Amino acid sequence: MQIEDTLGFDAIAARFVEQTAKRETVVGIIGLGYVGLPLLLAFHRSGFHTFGFDIDPVKIEKLEAGRSYIHHIGADAVASLVASGRSRLTTDYSLLSEVDAIVICVPTPLTRYRDPDMSFVQATAEAIAPHLKRGQLVTLESTTYPMTSEDLLATILERGSGLTAGQDFAIAYSPEREDPGNPDFDVAAIPKVVGADVAGAGDMAEALYSGVAKRVVRVPSMRTAEAVKLTENVFRAVNIALVNELKVIFERMGIDVFEVIDAAKTKPFGFMPFYPGPGIGGHCIPVDPFYLTWKAREFGIHTRFIELAGEINSAMPQWVVARLAEALSDRRGKPIRGARVLVVGLAYKRNVDDVRESPSLVLIEMLQERGAVVDYFDPFVPTMPMTRKHGELVGRDSITWDADTLAGFDAALIATDHDDIDIEMLVRHVPLVVDSRGATRRLPAELQARVVRA
Repeated sequence: MQIEDTLGFDAIAARFVEQTAKRETVVGIIGLGYVGLPLLLAFHRSGFHTFGFDIDPVKIEKLEAGRSYIHHIGADAVASLVASGRSRLTTDYSLLSEVDAIVICVPTPLTRYRDPDMSFVQATAEAIAPHLKRGQLVTLESTTYPMTSEDLLATILERGSGLTAGQDFAIAYSPEREDPGNPDFDVAAIPKVVGADVAGAGDMAEALYSGVAKRVVRVPSMRTAEAVKLTENVFRAVNIALVNELKVIFERMGIDVFEVIDAAKTKPFGFMPFYPGPGIGGHCIPVDPFYLTWKAREFGIHTRFIELAGEINSAMPQWVVARLAEALSDRRGKPIRGARVLVVGLAYKRNVDDVRESPSLVLIEMLQERGAVVDYFDPFVPTMPMTRKHGELVGRDSITWDADTLAGFDAALIATDHDDIDIEMLVRHVPLVVDSRGATRRLPAELQARVVRA
């Protein structure tokens, strides 16, 4: 879309909304990971011409060959994208000048000191700026602290392009709400929150996301939209911390926390079930609360409640390993040093291949530090991929799942309860199973003697 230099921003916005309704807007997605690739496919399915950008040439090569590198995204969807002729996949950011809407879906991890690492957003903004043109919409989807879009993203784009946000180009924030592996909630089914500081920019963002989502929820500003995402995940982190603490308490009392939760959730109001585990993983819940605590310090506020939840969740791997060591000693008469331990499940949650921030990685390292000989099994992660941490685990292979192999372990630790894992077979062949997910609850009574809850 060519924009005349004399055209005002309201007219720019009106033209964008009109062309988007007719599917004439060209959409570019930057970052083709667990957020960006599903979004690219959603825009493609909705009839838009799309560009997919990523700095990793291996990803681009796989996609161009019609292959998916994310388990829950089928190769047929990727093949359809490539064969359509309506999408281009590239590492060449100069092609951003050919799109009308630029959607940023890059990582926002934490530093080793639990401060926000904005290097990916910053580098992406700097890559966009030289190619930015009048009339384009730039939206950020990466989870971040309030005021990132206005203070960091807009500043870099304006400085590098010579254009002005809200006059020459539009900027908005729309938090990703992906739930990898959940078949009930794809991009279209999840309401899309959008926020912009200029009315025309909000109109453009609302029009864009209305093209792929059944419902768009518009909020008054970018910082409000940024706060929405943090609030969602702080809520989850705090409640998971609560049930993790209850698990420890109830275990000492001889009470099964899963039975408590199952009964409590029958109440039709005032209760929402959350479930304990060996820690928390994924890109959002272990990270997002610390983005808010970091920003809150700028305003002289100490987020005691959020930080306490983080401490509880971060301590769960230590508690699980201690339970395993205690059970090995009490039930098998073996020390943890030298014991052969199988960690079952490497992904951070069931039925996905996503290992980002997975507590399983922490568990493996902690067990090894105590002298255990550790292997893992995960049907979704046959080989340990590269991560920003835990580099010494990269390249390890999942074990072969058979009776003879399982019988060679002194203990197994269920860290992720994938549906495809035969839990009964595990318990029958490994003499001690430590269950941190409640995966063994429905096994026959005669097998429960082999199981310890953690």
